[in-house]
Amino acid sequence: MTGQLNIDAVERAVIHVVFAGIRFDLALAGLEIAATDDDYLVKLAVARRLKVPVSRFDDYLVERNADGNLTIRPETVFG
Repeated sequence: MTGQLNIDAVERAVIHVVFAGIRFDLALAGLEIAATDDDYLVKLAVARRLKVPVSRFDDYLVERNADGNLTIRPETVFG
């Protein structure tokens, strides 16, 4: 099935969120976003769901995983 979109995988895609020390998953479909949306739109959708200002995610990274899921987490700072 190379090159074809797996509709079941798209419908089950989630965003793994690490926010305020808590980890949880949100369905992308429930947020009305796609894994291909730009980082700001992803952060905006999560912020709306959590009812916090999108600025709370300014220092967060949005990672796109090979399985179609996303991860949004604080940027790691060393040193």
